[in-house]
Amino acid sequence: MRAMILAAGRGERMRPLTDTLPKPLLEVRGKPLIEWHLEALAAAGVREIVINVSHLADRVMQSLGDGRRWGVSLAWSREDHPLETAGGIATARAQLGEAPFLLVNADVHCDYPLARLAALDLGGLLGHIVLVPNPRFRPDGDFSLATGRVGNEVGNPRAPRYTYSGIGLIRPALVDGVAPGSKAPLAPLLRRAAAGGLLGGEVYPGLWSDVGTPERLAELNRAFNRTGSP
Repeated sequence: MRAMILAAGRGERMRPLTDTLPKPLLEVRGKPLIEWHLEALAAAGVREIVINVSHLADRVMQSLGDGRRWGVSLAWSREDHPLETAGGIATARAQLGEAPFLLVNADVHCDYPLARLAALDLGGLLGHIVLVPNPRFRPDGDFSLATGRVGNEVGNPRAPRYTYSGIGLIRPALVDGVAPGSKAPLAPLLRRAAAGGLLGGEVYPGLWSDVGTPERLAELNRAFNRTGSP
């Protein structure tokens, strides 16, 4: 199985930190964010990883090299300008192949066991995403979940909603209709798949953080420094 790490974003909310350092190389618990993902993917048995890059792309590529330090092979999908999530996947599709692949956002920190996803049989589904309890900065969440199927019942108070973690197992066909090189977000495609009953999911209650702002980054590192674990 292959994996893709989405790492092309500009990191606007992380400025000024990301003016000179690409967001995937910001350190969490003494290690660049993206290295945590490489270690987790390698531990899950993934050996081929595609990473899309744009902002300060050379810094990321030079830092990680060919991946042999982690026992993986890295392939790079370079974007002249960030194409957002679905656009990045569509542009890298030739490198990913047509089999389901693991998808990880570079700017999250999580200890979800990726081997669980790697062993999952999607059947007729377009994907299976990991959801997390809603953080305080996203109280309304993204999706509902019932009997292993993701829904999108916006405004339904009887349907508990959760936040998309940025981690999932995806069929490339999910981005059918998105032209390589075009800019497109993934969220509408996930909602469409959910509406059609084609998106599976689960809730993960463990360690997860969207390292989206300098304040969240500092908070996560402070928690680790205080206790030895977040």
